[in-house]
Amino acid sequence: MTDKNPLRTYRGKRDFDRTKEPRGRPGAGDKEPRFVVQIHDASTMHFDFRLQVGDVLKSWSVPKGPSTDPGDKRLAVPTEDHPLEYEEFEGVIPGGEYGGGTVIVWDRGTYRPLSHDRRGRPVPFDKALERGHVTFWLNGSKLRGEYALTRFRAGKDGGEGGGKGEAWLLVKAKDERARTDGRATPDPRRARSVRSGRTLHQVGAESRGAEGR
Repeated sequence: MTDKNPLRTYRGKRDFDRTKEPRGRPGAGDKEPRFVVQIHDASTMHFDFRLQVGDVLKSWSVPKGPSTDPGDKRLAVPTEDHPLEYEEFEGVIPGGEYGGGTVIVWDRGTYRPLSHDRRGRPVPFDKALERGHVTFWLNGSKLRGEYALTRFRAGKDGGEGGGKGEAWLLVKAKDERARTDGRATPDPRRARSVRSGRTLHQVGAESRGAEGR
């Protein structure tokens, strides 16, 4: 059954009088689905991997970040759905707020669903996601080529955000965009935003400077 308010959990965790994160508004996005990867320096440093499915961004926390090496199997823990506008969010979430810390947009672009059944027939992306395995082609500024997300552990309650304990793997396919030269994963502290060209440190420093004026 489709949740008529898919952003309920997202909004319930945030005080929009304090955080500049988008509240989200109804309406589907572009015909070509979007993706975004954000680096989030919160209580622990991690990457947030988000795929547009319908009018929300399905989201996973990826501790080590996406890799371009097919030999790397990256843990991806599902989190709550985010609004489409979150693709643009970059800044500092105030301390004491859910996810307090600095966020930059490391990569973004469009993606092409590739999931199919055993007979080679296309499977709708949302249905494939429910079944626990999706393949897709990323067209980003940094990430390009085929990737797969596979659920290997089901959650205990099946609620939004995957349910407690649910876990997936994010893996790069062996294609012309793969690389195994030891530089398959970005250094989050040196990485620059595709949106502003800034590092986490620069975004944090500018935010503190603006608050001090």
